[in-house]
Amino acid sequence: MTQLVRFDTNALNRALVGFDQLFNDFEHRFAHQINNNYPPYNVVKISENDYKIELAVSGFGRDEISVEVDQDQLIVKGQRIKEEDDSFEYLHRGLAARDFTRSWTLADHMEVEQGSIKNGILTINLKRVVPETLLPRKVKIVD
Repeated sequence: MTQLVRFDTNALNRALVGFDQLFNDFEHRFAHQINNNYPPYNVVKISENDYKIELAVSGFGRDEISVEVDQDQLIVKGQRIKEEDDSFEYLHRGLAARDFTRSWTLADHMEVEQGSIKNGILTINLKRVVPETLLPRKVKIVD
């Protein structure tokens, strides 16, 4: 039988000075990925520097979804504002309609361009913009 074990990273943080953010990020990701698969999403690589995230948000209106960028985190939240209609009764309710928060850590030099909703899919376009100073360059050799 499989058993989850929680690691105490505080002892490692004291021993590995400067890596504390790495361990905090690891622990945060691990804690939030357990039982958090709603809503489902895709990460698509369009080209070398262009990506998109597709998130299934059927049942949510444009005004019920927010997309934020906070430092290196992309955060998508869905909060229902519609009241339940009491004029009918569900015999089976298979479509999830609960509030959600999904977040992704953005890699260096990633910029969030825009988002759009079509057919219940929220698409967020991302672009990698590497500064000129970090790109490889040729060095001229002179006599």
